[in-house]
Amino acid sequence: MAYKQKKYLDNISLAEAVQKFNEALKAARFAAPLAGEKVPVGEALGRVTSEAVIAKISSPFYHSAAMDGYAVRFIETFGASETRPKRLPVPSQAVPVDTGDPLPEGFDAVIMIEHVEKISPAEIEILGPATPWQHVRLVGEDIVATELIISENHLVRPVDMAAMIASGHTEVFVRRRPVVSVIPTGTELVEPGCAPGRGDIIDFNSTMLSALVVECGAHAVRKGIVKDDPGLLRQSLLQAVTGSDLVVINAGSSAGREDFTADIIAELGQVIVHGVSIKPGKPVILAIIKGKPVIGIPGYPVSAALTFGLFVKPVLYAMLGLPEPAAETVTARLSRQVASSLGQEEFVRVKLGSVGGNLIATPVTRGAGALMSLVRADGVIRVPAQSEGIAAGHEIAVQLLRSSSDIANTIVCIGSHDNALDVLGNYLKKKHPRFSLSSAHVGSMGGLLALKRGEAHLAGTHLLDEETGEYNVGVIGKLLPGVPLVLVNLVYRTQGFLVRKGNPKGIKGFEDLVRANVVFVNRQAGAGTRLLTDLYLRKFNIDPKDVNGYIHEEYTHMAVAAAVSSGAADTGIAVLSAAQALDLDFLPVARERYDLAILQQFSDTPMMQALLAIIREDREFRDKIISLGGYDASDMGRVIRIFA
Repeated sequence: MAYKQKKYLDNISLAEAVQKFNEALKAARFAAPLAGEKVPVGEALGRVTSEAVIAKISSPFYHSAAMDGYAVRFIETFGASETRPKRLPVPSQAVPVDTGDPLPEGFDAVIMIEHVEKISPAEIEILGPATPWQHVRLVGEDIVATELIISENHLVRPVDMAAMIASGHTEVFVRRRPVVSVIPTGTELVEPGCAPGRGDIIDFNSTMLSALVVECGAHAVRKGIVKDDPGLLRQSLLQAVTGSDLVVINAGSSAGREDFTADIIAELGQVIVHGVSIKPGKPVILAIIKGKPVIGIPGYPVSAALTFGLFVKPVLYAMLGLPEPAAETVTARLSRQVASSLGQEEFVRVKLGSVGGNLIATPVTRGAGALMSLVRADGVIRVPAQSEGIAAGHEIAVQLLRSSSDIANTIVCIGSHDNALDVLGNYLKKKHPRFSLSSAHVGSMGGLLALKRGEAHLAGTHLLDEETGEYNVGVIGKLLPGVPLVLVNLVYRTQGFLVRKGNPKGIKGFEDLVRANVVFVNRQAGAGTRLLTDLYLRKFNIDPKDVNGYIHEEYTHMAVAAAVSSGAADTGIAVLSAAQALDLDFLPVARERYDLAILQQFSDTPMMQALLAIIREDREFRDKIISLGGYDASDMGRVIRIFA
């Protein structure tokens, strides 16, 4: 059979896609929740009961002493008082008992040992009467035989396990864990641990998807990589459907010439939905084969994670008989505008920080292939399909990916990027596990403006005042008049041209940027490195329009280094540590001071004091920074200026 390039079958809304899929599953008599299986109570933690657990015996199943002391018959203690103590013979009227001992037959109270005077081994004295069943645990005080211990569709906790054991159970019926087959597809994929060649991609998505399956309480079976061959995919899919309750196929769901997934599924079963108007994740496939759900998930990691949460996770919880857990949601203020395409519901990852009692959300990289945006994100916001975006300063709902307590203990750093910040963030977490440093890279100018708006605790900056030749002080004075700040030095660093080993294009300076065979990679507008670049271009009377690649912007020094290392550019301006990290040659241009501008109102908080202590006092941190190359830490931690 020939497979031709195709378009999406659908482009329907998220709500409509979910509805159609659910209706199709119901029509196919999809089994949810799954049947039960018997397991030892000791292995039931985190499992879901498939039937109610009823107490077999009472607990306690005999009257027992609740205190250390003497068991007595309460009627024989009448008349005892402090002025007229009463003596009871042992053991005919008083029997020594310890906590938990069965109460002797015919006895109905316990007097605490502290309230008893032992006259002799055969006699005690009491100073007050006992009441009926005083300090006695009666039969069934905790659990009564035949009462409900836990209901059906209950997620078993440690305390539930104890209650089941106490009520006479050693085994319990729980829902069978759904078996989910995860099939990675793509000729370009190689197994983890292999040395990838040019054009190869390490298969990491299937590990992520399998872990997401386990996180839902199901059992994941990661299948071997299936090359872009219809016959191999058909065979793997049939085997997976036979041996599992749900199948996830990763990649091959789009409309490319080697995207066979939808066609193969249609041969073997029914494609319910192919294409949902969401971003990222549009090419998702919702299907049924032999009464079992089969979901084709796009290959980009952000799309894969998002569509798993939207379409796979609800089905797994239905199989387990559990409601899908509601994500914690908070309201935050958007730090910068988010533009979006009309007609698509977009899911945007954001960093969150509590600044002066306000939650601030800062969007991170939005590419569907940006795996690190998932690692760094604290939450997700939704841009409705009917909207073209959300304006800066707007109050938005954020679905949390981290706990609110973690976010409250996060220092928000918005501004210029430097590799030293990554090291600093790691040392903060290492030395003070409850604190975190969140760094958003928007350039020095963007960071200072974020401080002005109260959207960050601190900003990394290296802005040169051309009039004075000094870094940061003059610019801050002009840009943030009246804003109380503390300017602390982190490092001095060297910026320069990054070129591949041996400098194959013979680049020596800015004059070479106008050569037709030289491709430049720039930093984003507002970045201190961009301002430094523009300063030198003016100095050499170079028009930016004559620089091939001037409009190609990256947001970090490492991204510039990666562009040069990969051949996407011949050169770019970045710090020496970035060159050394990717084994590039380096041509120095300028030595600059990189400072941290800290809002004074946060300088004395415990988390900021912890950060500053590392900068000022931690020798290990300082040595680590120096080892990166190109850094001078002689003034690290010194207060450069206090702005009142």
